[in-house]
Amino acid sequence: MISLKDKIALVTGASSGIGAATARAFAANGAKLILTARRQERLQQLAAELQEQFHTETLLLTFDVRARESVISELSNLPLAWQAVDILVNNAGLSRGLSKLHEGSIDDWEEMIDANVKGLLYVTRTIVPGMVARGQGHVVNIGSIAGRAAYPGGNVYCASKAAVRAISEGLKQDLLGTPVRVTDIQPGLVETEFSIVRFHGDEQRAGKVYENLTPLTAADVADVVLFVVTRPPHVNISELLLVPTDQATATLVHRH
Repeated sequence: MISLKDKIALVTGASSGIGAATARAFAANGAKLILTARRQERLQQLAAELQEQFHTETLLLTFDVRARESVISELSNLPLAWQAVDILVNNAGLSRGLSKLHEGSIDDWEEMIDANVKGLLYVTRTIVPGMVARGQGHVVNIGSIAGRAAYPGGNVYCASKAAVRAISEGLKQDLLGTPVRVTDIQPGLVETEFSIVRFHGDEQRAGKVYENLTPLTAADVADVVLFVVTRPPHVNISELLLVPTDQATATLVHRH
């Protein structure tokens, strides 16, 4: 197993959900954390919690992964002590709407493609050259079961997560011959703010997604992230699909 003690991990979208849970899991194992998100107050609360519980060193960066200039500027100018990023968790992303394609909101599409695909690319392009130069690193992309097959109303979101899957495969191929590892983690139903964001704040509609079944928690996904990054250096877990026991496919779930 690889120890995370004093390793530098960069987690995007760290202010809530899977990102925050991953930060906690890494902190509990001694990592130093660069946490990025749009909500500075949430990041500060998390950093205070991790400092109190684990004495974690954190660097907080407030930017939107969709903003190319901000991403490049913030991540190209990290303080010297924080430049050697060992682990990158591309977690920032979202889903908007569940409309038929011919009735969908173009603004929603732009937001999903810009965050889930382009944002991930901007961050990866800025951080991975350093990993290659230093001869170590691991990129973990948080994909989705939605990237494996489309479902009704999922059109553009599914396409964005299929892109994450293809980008992860392509990156692994491009890094062949270097020690840098690449993993695409594809969760099924996870109860976070995901559905509230998808339905533009409609908590009642969001709640129905997880009704009468036991979904994954953000901590369940963080456990898996921790597992893949701590495998021995010669082991690359390229792709990992995890779903609740109550779920078989993106749309086939058992409610009880």
